Amino acid sequence: MRIYGSTTDDATRCVHYATALDIVAIKFRCCGRYYPCYQCHAEGETHPAVRWPAAEWSERAILCGECRTELTITAYRQTTSCPACGAAFNERCGLHAHLYFEVPEPAPEPTPEPATAPPEGIRE
Repeated sequence: MRIYGSTTDDATRCVHYATALDIVAIKFRCCGRYYPCYQCHAEGETHPAVRWPAAEWSERAILCGECRTELTITAYRQTTSCPACGAAFNERCGLHAHLYFEVPEPAPEPTPEPATAPPEGIRE
């Protein structure tokens, strides 16, 4: 199975994501090619990425870089490790799910309330 993009090892790590847990490649719906991440896809293709609709999550589109097992999108989204070899996946990848799959975008970080001055006559 060929992995496109700026990979740094055989476990599908890339120049953008290279922790011990970054061991999945994702088959992009638009081109059918496996890339380690959305940035590798953007650098390697001339077309925009197309997200997988929920109706197609039975597609085997996730590759475990440790054992080369292909998982369905549904199976991948329901686990934190490869069901075939037990290798742990990076749970923080879920923060980027909206870039690959048709899911709601994560909520933005709340903005802290501005500090208010104490009422007149009250001292801190």
